[in-house]
Amino acid sequence: MMYDRLYIQFLIHFNWNRDYYECHEVLEELWLEEGRNPLYQGMLQIAVGLYHFENGNVTGSRKLFMAGIEKLIQYPDQMLGINLGQLIHEARQYVSQLECWEQAPFPFYHLTIQIEDTELLEVMTEVQSMMEEFK
Repeated sequence: MMYDRLYIQFLIHFNWNRDYYECHEVLEELWLEEGRNPLYQGMLQIAVGLYHFENGNVTGSRKLFMAGIEKLIQYPDQMLGINLGQLIHEARQYVSQLECWEQAPFPFYHLTIQIEDTELLEVMTEVQSMMEEFK
């Protein structure tokens, strides 16, 4: 399967670079190019939810996680070479913890999108290498 370069960059920023701001930048561009696809918007919102929580905005984080989950639940668990079902499950766990933040604060932690397609993983590795060469 062929994957859009912006989608590949999003996955690299999400899983390896842990740069949720860049996740937003590249996936928003793809979202706009693809006619505002709710799948991309949902993944974008999960990334921005992580960005907000990492920067101390618990309320904004929870809202973005919930909006992202709402968009993603309409899709199959396996989608675009990833385990979308796992991402949704882990995002729901994050929301549960964020809802209890006042009583039980917890440290920020990253989520990882499980890559199911080995071809996608290979392309991600190649693109990451090229990105590092241009730094």
